Amino acid sequence: MQHTHTYKRHRPEQTLLYQLVERHYPEFLKQVGHQGKSLPHHVEKEFEEFLRCGRLEHGFLRVVCDDCKHEKLVAFSCKKRGFCPSCGGRRMAESAKLLIDDVLQGYPVRQWVLSLPIPLRLLLALYPKHLSKVMQIIHRAIATNIIHRAGYLKKQAKTGAVTYIQRFGSSLNLNIHFHMLFLEGVIIQKRERTSFKRVKAPSHRDIECIVHTISHRIATYLEKAGLIQRDMDNTFLDLPMDDEDSLLPLQAASVSYRIAVGKDAGKKVFSLQTLPAKDFDNYGQLAKIAGFSLHAGVFAYADQPDKLERLCRYIARPAVSEKRLSLTTTGNVRYELKTPYTDGTTHVFFSPIDFVSKLAALVPPPRLNLTRFYGVFAPNANVRAEVTSSRRGKNSPRLAEHLKDSDRPYHARSMTWAQRLKRVFNIDITVCEACAKTNVKIIACITEVAVIEKILKHLDKQDPPIIANTCRAPPLIESKQLIPVNDYEIQRDFDFGAQKHYH
Repeated sequence: MQHTHTYKRHRPEQTLLYQLVERHYPEFLKQVGHQGKSLPHHVEKEFEEFLRCGRLEHGFLRVVCDDCKHEKLVAFSCKKRGFCPSCGGRRMAESAKLLIDDVLQGYPVRQWVLSLPIPLRLLLALYPKHLSKVMQIIHRAIATNIIHRAGYLKKQAKTGAVTYIQRFGSSLNLNIHFHMLFLEGVIIQKRERTSFKRVKAPSHRDIECIVHTISHRIATYLEKAGLIQRDMDNTFLDLPMDDEDSLLPLQAASVSYRIAVGKDAGKKVFSLQTLPAKDFDNYGQLAKIAGFSLHAGVFAYADQPDKLERLCRYIARPAVSEKRLSLTTTGNVRYELKTPYTDGTTHVFFSPIDFVSKLAALVPPPRLNLTRFYGVFAPNANVRAEVTSSRRGKNSPRLAEHLKDSDRPYHARSMTWAQRLKRVFNIDITVCEACAKTNVKIIACITEVAVIEKILKHLDKQDPPIIANTCRAPPLIESKQLIPVNDYEIQRDFDFGAQKHYH
């Protein structure tokens, strides 16, 4: 029997991320207001709901064991998509489970990662309605290459993909890029039966041809849409000069690695180099053209569900990692990069106010679907019900009362709260930690303020006051100072050029 951990309520008010937002978000709003602008409603709501997430004062569930009467209180979550690590972790686990169990099960899968030039990241953040067309261009180019490498025409075979739109980079910068899980092969339909044919891995030349096609078609589309203008020598973005709210300058600063607010606004973000620089040329399954970067070096076989689930979790991960967040002795925010940059940069630093501005720039607009299904996995695909284990699709068989349970098509459902806890944290909430029995159930949902205060006071469960955070970074080193022993260097005006490979 696998060991599970005992449930212990997450206290967000004791995390550094929560404290930074709670203390500095009001000041950030004041600075935005001094400019005569205001944040969009969905961004303000993201911050407000984050400050309520996991707090018992804003409502909770009462969970009681029927055997020993042991009781626990479970706070509500914000369920937002911006920067909440807790809700992002639960969503990550549920998305990975859905893909493994219902969509990609039994197929070899390759990850294709496309990064865009810095100007196009800002353009697509400002005009999210054009994302769908851009993603169709990308999917069509890669799918066509896979079908042709399999020896078929587009009318004879199809492939499928699941795409995640990631809006964040390793340094909390706004970086819209795409993680695509493509079938490493094609689906062939003959006489109402489907079969799968695998293809060989793409060569460097294949990837170069694909990224060249993608860059040309995206530029052509954006020019026809009136979003860019080109002459003989230059290309210009058609951005609004007078924005009604303050989100555009925040996004522009975030996407270009610059400080958005405060006395140093417009300067490059302070960075720390602790590793020697490396040359990163085009080779293997990586190709770069005109700021576009396409990588296809990660592959999972059909009999590697664990590896595929780790890959799905990686591409669906939250934007902010609390483990890599800390404070310096001077009160600045220090954030460690998940993967060092090619020049050796491993950390970036923000003032608390500028850190809040970086969070605001990462909030996705409402009603923007960040997960897309293409090809045979698309909701309206004719063969979707045949190639996926969930058997849901355009031509899926309808349920009939006379069918046995074993004959009915499987329909996936969202994971319950208890299932998410068990999958993410290996915690089984249905088991009582006092008597180790499974007779635990929810007896009430408490949302009224007067009742909340009365219960918390009676049970003496009121949250303790915010304590000083102990997550502190090593002392800052003077700018441009060299330490010969470790070959460390801090570079204030670091050039994050578009020609470098960032994710």
